[in-house]
Amino acid sequence: MTPVRTVVFDLDGTLVDTAPDLVSALNFVLDREGMAPVPLDSARNMIGAGARRMIERGLEVDGRAASLAEIDRMTADFVDYYGAHIAGASRPFDGLEAALDDLAGRGYQFAVCTNKLEWLSKKLLDELGLSGRFSAICGADTFGVSKPDPAILRQTVARAGGELSSTIMVGDAGPDIGVARRAGVPVIGVQFGYTQVPIADLKPDLLIGNMGELPAAVESLTSRRSTIKKSI
Repeated sequence: MTPVRTVVFDLDGTLVDTAPDLVSALNFVLDREGMAPVPLDSARNMIGAGARRMIERGLEVDGRAASLAEIDRMTADFVDYYGAHIAGASRPFDGLEAALDDLAGRGYQFAVCTNKLEWLSKKLLDELGLSGRFSAICGADTFGVSKPDPAILRQTVARAGGELSSTIMVGDAGPDIGVARRAGVPVIGVQFGYTQVPIADLKPDLLIGNMGELPAAVESLTSRRSTIKKSI
């Protein structure tokens, strides 16, 4: 049987523009600690490595040191606040649903592989009416590993019922490129997400500037992979 063709997406900065609600949660925590808020534009690139790392980056901006116990407490506060306000201003990136419809019509299935907690990921996608589109939604706590560890991508694909040999990754930052490379999966970089290092510098297989370009990019990589297999 031919394996199901699977497109695996990062979540924050790839599927959904979550920055407004994530930064709001960060600033809630910083305010409780007596620190100034971080502007949305400069905080966007703090996103992508999980809540704890986002708080650590927020503390770094203020030049403040904190103990592990303090960071644990702030992370718990962040998650509680964010969970209660998860889709206040977060929205799918323009063209996402049309792109998914197009690819689904071509026989692709979808999964999410994120460093966000699984329950938060599912809640966000539920509230946006998107979760039913994905065969698997996996987070940093699902398998006990985070991107770029390739185990999280391998197990996400397995949970979706796919195979790595017919999988393409889509993401916006270093952990996404890294997990794809380590798992031996082609990767598409999106130029509208959250990253401290420009996505082009990370050398994904293809770059897209908007979701309208996604179906053609996926088909291009699928065709390229098929051609390589036939030549071997």
